[in-house]
Amino acid sequence: MSSPVMVAMSGGVDSSVAAALLMDAGHEVVGVTMKLWGGPSDTGCCAVSDVVDARRVADRLGIEHHVFNFGEDFERDVIEPYVADHAAGRTPNPCIECNRHLKFDRLVRRADALGFDMIATGHHARVVSTPAGPRLGRGFDAAKDQSYVLHVIEESVLARMLLPVGELTKADVRRLAMDLDLRTAQKPESQDVCFITNEHGRAAFLGQRIPLKPAAVFDRSGEQVGQVESVEMVTIGQRKGLGLAGGTDPKYAVDVDVTAEGDRRVMVGEKADLIAPVTELESWRWIGEAVDDPLRFQCSAHGRVEPGRLEDGRRVVWDEPHRRIAAGQSVVGYDAGDVVVGGGIAGRTPL
Repeated sequence: MSSPVMVAMSGGVDSSVAAALLMDAGHEVVGVTMKLWGGPSDTGCCAVSDVVDARRVADRLGIEHHVFNFGEDFERDVIEPYVADHAAGRTPNPCIECNRHLKFDRLVRRADALGFDMIATGHHARVVSTPAGPRLGRGFDAAKDQSYVLHVIEESVLARMLLPVGELTKADVRRLAMDLDLRTAQKPESQDVCFITNEHGRAAFLGQRIPLKPAAVFDRSGEQVGQVESVEMVTIGQRKGLGLAGGTDPKYAVDVDVTAEGDRRVMVGEKADLIAPVTELESWRWIGEAVDDPLRFQCSAHGRVEPGRLEDGRRVVWDEPHRRIAAGQSVVGYDAGDVVVGGGIAGRTPL
């Protein structure tokens, strides 16, 4: 029998199959589910039904299953920063912060306390062995790759990570789940942010936690052309909900400025104004040594990977002009072999 593995079971098909594959490989498997969000959820993630599904799958596989309540950690490390970022005119990515603080920190510390050397999840990504140590690589199924949201995993954690479905397509995963008669075989994938419901939306969630403030909308000539009810709801590239008069050419939010109290502004421009030669960075962290070779960068969970170079760890200079990235979004760098070499946070890029 191989060493025991703690498998994070979300209640979805991928982590269900991950647990089954590890059992087939001879591991002693214990399933755990993190209870993170205690409020309503209708996006297929973090709901009470997900805990039930994970437990039923564990029963089907004949393995232990435990539930860890990390609700206070989730509130402090994910929700509070999410709300603060919106108040500051940024567009955060809470799923990445959940991975950083909960899945691959708090859960790892719990695994240590319980004596588990290895940890596994159902993410579509791969742990790649390199001369410099373990690195994170893209999953085999390019359409389902999750390396972007996992780029925050530390090397010490990667060294003890197992990602069993990273070499499979999503269709393969569902087929295996059906063969095993797992209740999650046809379960829909989770969508969007678990604590923002489709029924009530982001504005209702934020409005319960911070005052939503109006802002004037200006065009690039400096003329006021509209007003938004909640500047905290505006992000770069947004076209609707900007309070503009009808009958004009399409306009897009190209900058959000909440730095001056009482002078909150949204700037709109043409579609061409959404394109920039660089993306400014607030931060950047190399995984291991800095890389001098040309890189490719991804700026959203399902975005394209495009070539560029990192300049002084302060900005990405694109080979071809690139769509503006909202401040607060993650920028992840890959080498030619689709291995993650670093990541950072986008800042405001001047017009």
